[in-house]
Order: sequence, then structure tokens, then C-alpha cells
Amino acid sequence: MSSEHIDLSNTIALILGGGRGTRLFPLTKIRAKPAVPLAAKYRLIDIPISNCINSGLNRAYVLTQFLSESLHRHLRQTYTFDIFSGGFVELLAAQQTVSEGTDWYQGTADAVRKNLVHLRESWIEHILILSGDQLYRMDFRDMMKTHIDSGADATIAAIPVDRKDASALGIMQVDDSGRVRGFVEKPQTDEELAKVKMDPAWIEARGIPAQGRECLASMGLYIFNKSVMVDLLESSTHEDFGKEVFPAALDSHKVNVHLFDGYWEDIGTIRAFYEANLSLAGKNPPFDLRDRNAPIYSRPRFLPPTIMGDAKINNSLIADGCHIGDNVTIENSVIGLRTVVGDNVTIRDSVVMGADFIERRQGPRDGKLPVGIGANSQISGAILDKNCRIGENVVIENASKVDYHGEDDAFQVRDGISIVIKDAQIESGFRF
Repeated sequence: MSSEHIDLSNTIALILGGGRGTRLFPLTKIRAKPAVPLAAKYRLIDIPISNCINSGLNRAYVLTQFLSESLHRHLRQTYTFDIFSGGFVELLAAQQTVSEGTDWYQGTADAVRKNLVHLRESWIEHILILSGDQLYRMDFRDMMKTHIDSGADATIAAIPVDRKDASALGIMQVDDSGRVRGFVEKPQTDEELAKVKMDPAWIEARGIPAQGRECLASMGLYIFNKSVMVDLLESSTHEDFGKEVFPAALDSHKVNVHLFDGYWEDIGTIRAFYEANLSLAGKNPPFDLRDRNAPIYSRPRFLPPTIMGDAKINNSLIADGCHIGDNVTIENSVIGLRTVVGDNVTIRDSVVMGADFIERRQGPRDGKLPVGIGANSQISGAILDKNCRIGENVVIENASKVDYHGEDDAFQVRDGISIVIKDAQIESGFRF
């Protein structure tokens, strides 16, 4: 049976929204991690949901507990299905219940355990576990075909990686049938790596160029038979899928891998977020937002076209509703919705998230500068969160790349990247 004929109507997707998102702070200061803006007009949550829709899967729960208001609004305004399809995308935030107690989610597995009541519907046979902070494109029908053909109790997506990348990932050892026989979380020594490294010939034999890669890394994407997952969660107190539930399942159940060799990026840190965004702005991006066969969906907006003056723009993404002045240079950057850029501004290697509204006034009022980037400013190697008010003659370049931050500081440097937090104001003449 080809993957096109795989039916996912008996599958529910659970998208794990993550915890506090401390490694993405301050972008997660006022929003859940899956709600962080991405690529000028999307949010991180749009990636797994779009993969589901493009795979013919239109029923999903998003599990989160921190700062979920903007995420909930985005889901409500974006993913509305007709009454005949039975489709839905709903947010399950941590809540007090009589049966599951009053605690916050203690981890990814605990979050699912506290929501098993929603998974006991008789039509559900398989549960697809996804992450809310990864950038990739996958047809989950291919993964389901692997799961069904192998007769596995659970299937995990795996991507070949080099030894040098293995120390940051969960690495698996797999037998000839594709069954996972060993697992080491972030191996730090040659001895640990030796327990799980693969023969590149095994990878080649399955139609994927090994290119010297000898490790299979967990992508954090799982398919479980429902009865298996319920048993694993109800018979243990494990709190995390990747570190506890999955390794424990190897001894008691048949767990197979589904090999994947496309673009995949875990956007869990400021550096990863920054680099992933800029990679999308090149002429040949590793992840193509223009794929007509598997588009990325987001909230439909009714914004005017972007207005540009005498501007020079190279290798950049420019969203709708922007107003860009004269003598402006934008290079290798991402410019988000409704961004206002004054005259004589230079923006290089930066992610500008734009604004939530189009401001209909000019000049300061009540001590506030206009939303946008003021004239004669230079922005380089920076992330400007939404609704920033950047004055005139501001220089943000952080040539020394020295980290500088406090939780509530308007201007911060994390992972060597300058960040202006959401709704912050940077006064005219500021230099860093």
C-alpha cells in the first residue's frame, strides 16, 4: 500500500507546547513558545499543524500551560474547519480537575497523562506526538505506513546526523529490521557513542545517502498505538516522553524507526531561532516556504501591500503591510508584518517581527516614539520583537557579541544576539 492510501482518520495529533521556554527567553516572556513569530508572517505552531493538514490529518490538540492567551487566539482565528469534516485544532491548557489533580504539567508525558480523558474516544486508534518548536516538512502518512508495515507498537522519526552533532541529541541504535535496541540521551563520550552508533552502510541500504553520518537522532516525533501509550502512561509516573517513556518502552514494546532525511531544525534556543529565520531569506533556502504541494498555513490577514521608497533589498523576506522609506538598505533579514522603516536606515542580518497594528500617527506622543525603526538608524545582527519603538540615530550592532541581559531590560543580548523585547522603546541616539 502506498502512503497516499494511508488513512489518518483514526489518528489524533498531540502537539506539545513545551514548558516555560527559558532558552527562548525573552521571546517567551509574554507568549507560549509555539506562539513565537516565524519567517515574517507565521508562528512556530503553524509548522506542525500545516504538516498535519497536508497529511490529511485534521484533528489535533495543542498542550501548553504557560502564557497561552495569544496562542489560543491564533488557533481560534486560523484553524476553523467546516462542520462536515469533523476537524478541529484545540488548545488544552493545564487546568484543575477532580480526577487528575491540581498540579501543573510536570513534563511532556505528564501533560498527556493529565489529558487521557480526551484520548479515550472509540474512533482513536493511533496517537501522533509532535513538538511545537521545530521547523520541518513531513508527510505523516509516510511515517504511518512505516508504523503499520512494521507491526510496531510505537514508531519514532529518526534523522541521520554526524558524530559532532550527536552530543546535543538523543541517539538510537537500531537492528536490521528497524527496531530500536538502544538509546543514549546526548552522548558526551566516545564510549557512550559507541553503544549506539550505526554502520553508514545500513543507512545507505535504505535509500538515504549516509555521507559519513553514523548516528540516528530522535526527532521527537512519535506514533503510538493508543492502547500502548495509555498503558505506558498509566503504569508509570514518567514525566518526559523523550527521556523516560520512550527509553522505557524499548524493553517492553516493539519500537521501530521511521527514517527522514529532509530539513529539520529544533528551534529551542535564541541562536537556533535567529539562524533558522535568516536561512529562509536566502535565494535557495533549505526550507521552501513556497512549496505549492505542502504550503504552510497561518492566520489570514487583510493587509495592504508593502510600500517601498528608494530601497535596496537583498536576500530578505518582506511581509505585508510594511512601509519602507527612502535610502534604505535591507540585507539578509526578515521583516515582519506592518513594519515601519524610516529614511536612511540600514538593516543587516536581523529579524524584525513587525507590529500587531498599523499606527495612524506620526511623531512622539505621551513620551512614546512611533512604532517602527526611526530615521538614520543601523540595525545589525539583532532580533526586534513586535511593536518595538526604535528612535532616530540608533545603532544596534553589538560587535563584541557580549551577552547582556536582565529579565525586564528593553535591550538584551543572548547567545551573542541583540534583542529588543516586545513593546519596548529604545530612545534616539542609543548605541550598543
